[in-house]
Amino acid sequence: MAPLTPDITRARRLVVKIGSALLVDRVTGLRGDWLRGLAEDVAAARARGADVILVSSGSIALGRRVLGLPDGALPLEQSQAAAAVGQIRLARAYEEALAPHGLKAAQVLVTLEDTEDRRRYLNSRATMATLLGLGVVPIVNENDTVATDEIRFGDNDRLAANIAVTVGADQLVLLSDVDGFYSANPKLDATAHRFDLIDHITPEIEAMAGDPVSGLSKGGMKTKLMAAKTAVAGGCAMAIMEGSTYRPLTALATGAARTWFLPVSDPQVARKRWIAAMKPRGTVTLDAGAVAALYGGKSLLPAGVRAVSGSFGRGEPVQIAGPAGEDLGKGLIRYTADEARAIAGHRTAEIEGILGYPGRTVLIHRDDMAI
Repeated sequence: MAPLTPDITRARRLVVKIGSALLVDRVTGLRGDWLRGLAEDVAAARARGADVILVSSGSIALGRRVLGLPDGALPLEQSQAAAAVGQIRLARAYEEALAPHGLKAAQVLVTLEDTEDRRRYLNSRATMATLLGLGVVPIVNENDTVATDEIRFGDNDRLAANIAVTVGADQLVLLSDVDGFYSANPKLDATAHRFDLIDHITPEIEAMAGDPVSGLSKGGMKTKLMAAKTAVAGGCAMAIMEGSTYRPLTALATGAARTWFLPVSDPQVARKRWIAAMKPRGTVTLDAGAVAALYGGKSLLPAGVRAVSGSFGRGEPVQIAGPAGEDLGKGLIRYTADEARAIAGHRTAEIEGILGYPGRTVLIHRDDMAI
């Protein structure tokens, strides 16, 4: 059977990446009408019950106009200065575009280190989950004001893919200045053809990727393919489409030209496999009640822990064992080894009195364990 094409109207958690060239005109600045159209699409997705995260470029492009900086590559210090000026305007623009639909926006700035360090990764994941639970639309951007050449993503395609995997999104849409993935650069090769669907990224597909063609955006097809590899490995379908139309997500839903990359599994299965493959740094031993709760789909609370062994930091993998020491699975723990030992067997309401500060409700969240 031919693989099914993803349907954006069925997305449960959607990440949308917006390129600078779509959002910012070199002469007139912010494309306000286009942004309002995107906001309508976001509101429609939220009305269907989908969570929406926007990963938006544009802070440097906006800031450089305010500061009178020239087009083209900027020195790192000027890029950081432009981002600092432009980020304020970018956040305000999204806030004003979403407000008429009753939607609240939140600014989330990240660096590459935030996704590579487990503690920061868990913090980012928890913050995003809380924002989505409150009905907020997170607006994510790379923290260009502090990122250096050594730690930056370099483009928001890869950032969007990392965010999609972090939040367990089932669909990622890259709104770009091209309408899909081509066999060659269509602006240079008239024989190039677009793929509607790619169910496996082969070496031949990778060899077809070209270089950036836009004067404002950094990402080319190579970075989009890198993003696709990250997304599909994390269980997230990814689309590349030309996004300049007034309501691009509506256009995607109604048959606009695009390329879909199909995931290898769903996000939760992919995440569980990732956790299961980790080497544990310690062990938490549970009582029978906690074991039953875990098999019932619950998170692990400190009250259900009988013993803690090993040396580990917050966000690191631990073995989860039953009362007789039997292996139940693995999980990413939200406390250090010393903290976990201190609160083991205690109720959530007692955590602050024991540690001296408010702690997280659960020891290991159900989304962070493979049982």
